[in-house]
Amino acid sequence: MVPLLLVLLLALILFGAGFALKALWWIAVIVLVVWLLGFLVRPAGTGGRRGRWYRW
Repeated sequence: MVPLLLVLLLALILFGAGFALKALWWIAVIVLVVWLLGFLVRPAGTGGRRGRWYRW
């Protein structure tokens, strides 16, 4: 009975880790797209120059 519970616990941990890693990959892709869009959609600064899209 104990080995069966250990196998089920291991499967649950591995499934949870796999789901978390997949979710983190999607978050990383979304952040990358937003970061790249920031370079394309920069507001014009003083003198017609294109400024930074972030404040810092």
